[in-house]
Amino acid sequence: MKLLIITNVDWFLISHRLVLAKAAINAGWEVYVACEDTGRGREIAVDGIKFINFPLSRSGTNPINEYKLYKRFVKLYKEIQPDVVHQITIKPVVYGSLAAQRVRIKGVVNAISGMGYMFTEGKIGLFQRLILFLMKKGSNKQNVSFIFQNRDDQSVLERHNILNQVNSVNLIKGSGIDLEKFQKSPQKINNRIKILFASRMLWDKGIKELQEATKILKHKYSSLIQFVLVGKADDENRSSVSAAYLNEWADGDYVVWKGHVENVRDEYIDSNIVVLPSYREGLPKNLIEACAVGRPIVTTDAIGCKDCVDEGVNGYKVPVKDGLALADAIEKLINNRDLMVRMGSESRLKAEREFDLKDVVSNHLRIYKEHLTK
Repeated sequence: MKLLIITNVDWFLISHRLVLAKAAINAGWEVYVACEDTGRGREIAVDGIKFINFPLSRSGTNPINEYKLYKRFVKLYKEIQPDVVHQITIKPVVYGSLAAQRVRIKGVVNAISGMGYMFTEGKIGLFQRLILFLMKKGSNKQNVSFIFQNRDDQSVLERHNILNQVNSVNLIKGSGIDLEKFQKSPQKINNRIKILFASRMLWDKGIKELQEATKILKHKYSSLIQFVLVGKADDENRSSVSAAYLNEWADGDYVVWKGHVENVRDEYIDSNIVVLPSYREGLPKNLIEACAVGRPIVTTDAIGCKDCVDEGVNGYKVPVKDGLALADAIEKLINNRDLMVRMGSESRLKAEREFDLKDVVSNHLRIYKEHLTK
């Protein structure tokens, strides 16, 4: 049984799918992982996993370069000849599915972990239609299974008749969370309430709205709360926020930007509220982690984000691109510490019900195995 998992970059694979690759090894699969090595490939090549450096531009749209990328997918699949290929993120799904049909791969598993920046505004323009056309051509086949993290992304492909001939459609809520590693932690409510934003520093994560909220709350609460930003500026992404902007915003006291942090779990434990005013997600891992640790959440009613919060139970959902509403929701929590604690407990219960890593892994292995019997 030979499995190839392919995605865009090494750090994404490590944070979202390395546990799955290791589980497949333990289940008897020969596992290959292909993605761009940004310096962390050696962390993937463990426990018998075979790592392949496979660079691809996440945001490139040059037709000649994109065709060359498709040809590289074909070459890779011919060389590995996997029984099942698991393709994660939009470009591997689009070009990998076309290549898999050409090479006649037995089983194709397409994971839609959010429709990406191309669909953030909800508009279906010429470029989006081309992507959907290519996806339909390569993926609407009986040897293809789809995994979605939310129903909204599934509905987009259903409306464009991409799923009517596939082997199976599966809803798996995110990449899961190790509930033993991310245990519930009692809140430390000291002199200042800490509000954590843990994500890549991208405009479509709601950076502009978060900054607006910090300005609105500063006059009244500057000595009572602290905003902590954790995450790197992602220069490869079109939506990247510059380090200069972040450094100008962060004063080191009321707003602190820590950049990349290796052990983000400690940041959740040290926080009291977790915020993510994103415009669109698959199912955000940072909110799943916040739930597991037991923190109340303030996020948007955007696709993916809204699935992590039961309104008024474990947090609040605000409209997308509304800094004032974001500030109001945060203010409700910082003025009611009992509510913060109660909502945090509800977050943990939600993680136990919906986001357990064990369930996520077992469902993936089941889907892989189904393709061996077809």
